[in-house]
Amino acid sequence: MQPLNRNSPGSTSTFDPIGSDFCSSEIKIPASVRKLIAEAEQIEREDAKSAGTIGFMAKAMVQATLPHKNPEKSEFVRRNGNYLLAMMAPSMIGLPYGSCPRLLITWLISEAVKTKCPTIELGNSLSEFMRSLGYIPSGGQNGTITNLRKQTRRLFSTSISCITSEKGNDVGKNFPIVDEYNLWWTPQKPEEAGLWKSTVTLSAGFYNEAIGSPVPVDMRAMRALSRSPMALDIYTWLTYRLSYLRQPTVIPWHLLRGQFGTELGRLDHFKEKFCEALRKVLTVYTAAKVEQQQPGLLLKPSRTHIPK
Repeated sequence: MQPLNRNSPGSTSTFDPIGSDFCSSEIKIPASVRKLIAEAEQIEREDAKSAGTIGFMAKAMVQATLPHKNPEKSEFVRRNGNYLLAMMAPSMIGLPYGSCPRLLITWLISEAVKTKCPTIELGNSLSEFMRSLGYIPSGGQNGTITNLRKQTRRLFSTSISCITSEKGNDVGKNFPIVDEYNLWWTPQKPEEAGLWKSTVTLSAGFYNEAIGSPVPVDMRAMRALSRSPMALDIYTWLTYRLSYLRQPTVIPWHLLRGQFGTELGRLDHFKEKFCEALRKVLTVYTAAKVEQQQPGLLLKPSRTHIPK
């Protein structure tokens, strides 16, 4: 792909979504890019409400996000200004990371919002549930079934703390994500229905936090961006942030790094990874008006991806 910023250093650069660099028939388009463009075109043709693909994410996990890679410790912290999200899990199990728990938690919250109930049924079979997340069931050590099972166990064993500090006042909430879960699926026979329904019961604290002011998303966009956990984070954040933005605002790069990727090391390395993921997001969320500037990312008032 072409570099994001084709202008001189320090200048403003408008992001071009994926696809604009592949206008020449002489350029061989990677299969993953073709797939993303096709999914984006489908999203453009029919809005999420008409397509029945509106989902929801907890605002607490949009303002600060899950780990992208496997954390070395069983405690993880993200900071967004005066807001802090801390996650803890048993050391022998570990914390959830990557795209899978993001899709899983979005699906759970979407069901909780729809049913107005903290206890959620996960479908008749493992395959049925995986397809609802956009995964094709596959076995083996590196298969999607193994990854889902591992990340599910990690997510359901995690507790979170949401802390806001402002003008000398500290306000916080502490709760596990799940109170109880019963998964009766057989990984060796993913198409086979269990004798009992597989269920998850969200904790009262997380359930109330999730349905109190959930962030609407298009599940088609989430599935289209599922190869990149950072793209998922940027997508949910942009559609939330732009839903109430009233004037152009610059978000400094160092604040974005704290919110999205402190584990990526140097600021210039973070910016490169962030901009790469942002291009994918703008392919499916074409109404978002953002520009790369030297001090940070310029956000302009735009139509949110899920119209109110």
